[in-house]
Amino acid sequence: MTTGLTVGVEPAPQRRQRRIRPSAYLLASLGALAIVSLVRVFTGATDLTSSGTMEAALTAAVPIALAGLGGLWAERAGVVNIGLEGMMVLGTWGAGYAGFHLGPWAGIAFGVVLGALGGLLHAVATVTFGVDHIVSGVAINLLAPGLALFLNKLAFSDPALGGGEKQSPRLQDVYHVTIPGLSDLLNTIEDKHWWLVSDVAGLLGGLVTNVSLLTILAVLLLFGSVFVLWRTPFGLRLRSCGEAPVAAESLGVNVYKYKYAAVIASGAFAGLGGAILAIFSSQFRDGQTAGRGYIGLAAMIFGNWRPGGLAAGAGLFGYTDAMQLRGADAVHALLLLLCIALLVVAVFQLRAGQRTLAIVATVLGVLFGWWFFATDALPSELVGAAPYVVTLLVLALASQRLRMPKADGQVYRKGEGG
Repeated sequence: MTTGLTVGVEPAPQRRQRRIRPSAYLLASLGALAIVSLVRVFTGATDLTSSGTMEAALTAAVPIALAGLGGLWAERAGVVNIGLEGMMVLGTWGAGYAGFHLGPWAGIAFGVVLGALGGLLHAVATVTFGVDHIVSGVAINLLAPGLALFLNKLAFSDPALGGGEKQSPRLQDVYHVTIPGLSDLLNTIEDKHWWLVSDVAGLLGGLVTNVSLLTILAVLLLFGSVFVLWRTPFGLRLRSCGEAPVAAESLGVNVYKYKYAAVIASGAFAGLGGAILAIFSSQFRDGQTAGRGYIGLAAMIFGNWRPGGLAAGAGLFGYTDAMQLRGADAVHALLLLLCIALLVVAVFQLRAGQRTLAIVATVLGVLFGWWFFATDALPSELVGAAPYVVTLLVLALASQRLRMPKADGQVYRKGEGG
């Protein structure tokens, strides 16, 4: 906080960031799809844009997006929540326990409740007692897996139930939606393997074929969060707590209440993501989240603390995760895509004046290109790691002009503004 006064000095005007039009995003998406289509034609890896890949990508992206959405709510209120991974773990076990006894929707609800309780614990530690946000989040990430495993041993130690010490019995899935006529038409066009046209058909086909109601719920929550946080007085007050809590307090905002609401909602979103992951996997398993809470946090930062960018980051991970599920050939073709993506990132970073990042992106792009042309397949040990490597490389090198909430991670005390 600045304590002195500056007289006769005018602050330098800040350069106003240009607002990107939705049409520009649409053109960029079409350009990216055209490049992917060219790689598909060149490599013969039809799974790059198949409807099955899109279905798998959507399934993999949903838990990531919900974890990132949880981080968005907390950090917009000024609380860093790296405990998302632990809250997701609680959600997976909640879905495994209640889902087995009462059905999938009860499992979803119980997973949300357990995630919210994890958020409440984080709020008590950080908001009320002023514990460092990182320390509290790490503690939750260490506590939650052990607690979930302990509870699972108590609940499903009987082999007759069909579970085990590290997993729950099998769970029922929720209803999936398919638009019959449109789905069949898009599949027919996809099978023609036309450049770009079949790829668009594959993308759309994955969005209208065998879509889980849980996926639709996640999309509605994403749009609902945009409306609540940016179009309502509640959202304005909540975001003010992350930007200038002292000023918000002076205007009558109960900062503690809004921080608590945001962090509890954050845990609920993460718990929902974990519960959906368990339902999609048909059971709870120890270590099931596999770092998805951290990836969700990275996607949120890549998205500049906004839902649209967050969804793009989650979609990137979902797509690369779907690639390794489709087979080694698709992952090998992903090397060429990664080469092109890094070279494009290098151009944008160079235009932005970030020469170091541009050089790093160029070198890595050339190396991945050489790797693709010098080999015919990837080692099986690297196929499973591909989603994490690709996602973290692109998120790390593409992020620029990031602006976190000004009071994010700071300890707030009522009346400290005098």
